[in-house]
Amino acid sequence: MNGRGVYLFANGDKYEGECKDDKRNGRGVFFFANGDKYEGEYKDDKMNGRGIFKFSSGNKYEGDYKDNIMNGRGVIFFANGDKYEGEYKDDKRNGKGVFLFADGEKYEGEYKDNKKNGRGVFFLANGNKYEGECKDNKMNGRDVYIYADGEKYEGEFIDDKMNGRGVNLFANGNKYEGEYKDDKMNGRGVFFFANGNKYERECKDNKMNSRGVYIYADGEKYEGEFIDDKMNGRGVYLFANGNKYEGE
Repeated sequence: MNGRGVYLFANGDKYEGECKDDKRNGRGVFFFANGDKYEGEYKDDKMNGRGIFKFSSGNKYEGDYKDNIMNGRGVIFFANGDKYEGEYKDDKRNGKGVFLFADGEKYEGEYKDNKKNGRGVFFLANGNKYEGECKDNKMNGRDVYIYADGEKYEGEFIDDKMNGRGVNLFANGNKYEGEYKDDKMNGRGVFFFANGNKYERECKDNKMNSRGVYIYADGEKYEGEFIDDKMNGRGVYLFANGNKYEGE
């Protein structure tokens, strides 16, 4: 077979295009029995070069092929409205790329085996932004999370949540340095208020609980028990004038 022609396969597939030395070589269109369709370049009976692959699912890939496999740069349009543009290797997203989600979110960064792996930036639909390390599509490592209102967290993530040590800068000027668990302040930490006050304490689910020290900007200090962000229980209060109160 040399030149242009049509080849009908016993399984229902069909090829229309160029042949050379009894093989698909050059440009052609391959209709798969399952409804898939490829239009592009061939070499030695295999998809090699640029091509467009339309899946029966409604997805569409435009890009590079090597030996019937997506390799190189390409764009895939998903039936649900998502879109990925970037590097491919072995039929999977591998390397750097940009993924545009149908809901308005966007990820720019590294991929491995079709998942977000490595450094990247994730822009969420609510205006928040994440910059850092991903592992298997989840935030993992030391990273920065910036909220739309200007609040910012810089610290450790595990499985898409703030876990470990971190620093949170609030939009109102307050700052927290300490431990997190499941996206909440949990464990030891120091809270610096914009008015100059400071609290050194144990946190539980974003609230002051257990014993802690609260230091006021004017020099007064309370050391004692807290429950749900309030002084509750026994404690010692040192006034700026030198007076001291001990009790409940």
